[in-house]
Amino acid sequence: MDEPGRYHLLLRAAGRPAQHGWWRNEAVARDKFTRWIGEYGSLPDARVILADEQEGTVLTSWPDTP
Repeated sequence: MDEPGRYHLLLRAAGRPAQHGWWRNEAVARDKFTRWIGEYGSLPDARVILADEQEGTVLTSWPDTP
């Protein structure tokens, strides 16, 4: 069975996880990050986080401040 990708994208809305996905390619994950902001950014208290799970770091988040 395939392992999930290295790049994890998480959408939180109204203080709860609403959607997430995993990608192996960082460019694809960053593209999804931008798309999710456009698609879901108007949800109450929306927050989108892109993390590199292999390195254990957050690559970017929106909005810039929690």
